[in-house]
Amino acid sequence: MISSKLKLQSLTSKDLSAILELDQACFGGLWTMEGYQRELDSPNSDLLGLFSPTSPIKLLGMGCFWSIVGEAHITILAVHPQYHRQGLGQALLYFLLRTACDRGLERATLEVRASNLAAISLYQKFGFQTAGRRRAYYQDNGEDALILWLPDLQYPQFQEKLQHWETIIQDDLQKYSWSLVISQ
Repeated sequence: MISSKLKLQSLTSKDLSAILELDQACFGGLWTMEGYQRELDSPNSDLLGLFSPTSPIKLLGMGCFWSIVGEAHITILAVHPQYHRQGLGQALLYFLLRTACDRGLERATLEVRASNLAAISLYQKFGFQTAGRRRAYYQDNGEDALILWLPDLQYPQFQEKLQHWETIIQDDLQKYSWSLVISQ
């Protein structure tokens, strides 16, 4: 079995067209080019992307969080629909959390559609717990959002979990013939 390389890297302005294509495929145009450019320019925002040189789709997935007073507020976790269920979402979430830890952040939070059971399951796998609900949060259909929290990112137990997850993620990616290369 031949392994396809996945490259994880911080996104830059040169990736804007690929970011917008992925946004359109996943969200139907949630953010504008200007919105993504603000994220790229902000010192309080981390935007990571997964690329594969063998894929016809340039950007396979992306994740973003804002650093806000000791907290990583995850704003985006997206994987192109053609690459769902191949371990890419959990790889992105892992690297967002690892980046948040490296930044010294103490907890993570996010909002997720109450109906998005696959995403909720992924977040729960990483230890997120429901902390509340935002009624009619999503403007497109008035759906509620669940507020999820993950505390204690700087505790030694969480660092041990990160090491454990890295092994699991590498194994899961291999099942789908992916190998991961991390670049800055």
